[in-house]
Amino acid sequence: MEEIERLTITLPSDMAAIVKDAVAGGDYASTSEVVRDALHDWQAKRALQLRDLAALKTDIDTGLAALAEGRVKDFDAERIVERGRSLLANRTRSA
Repeated sequence: MEEIERLTITLPSDMAAIVKDAVAGGDYASTSEVVRDALHDWQAKRALQLRDLAALKTDIDTGLAALAEGRVKDFDAERIVERGRSLLANRTRSA
């Protein structure tokens, strides 16, 4: 069984009311359950954020490597707009 540790937390009154209402409404058996559930959700959200951040860092490193190797074209906004229009037109026709 997991070791249980008692913590005391302080919440703004509006958040405390939300927690108490969740218990009073029967969604949770105790305020501790509400906090545990919220922490589980936070952990999952944080894991996704860290995964996305790692992917972004990888993309940045890839871009910097391409730049260092001279594999980057000059920025041409009109070329990008035209490519987008072409892709959209092709997608619209196939839909």
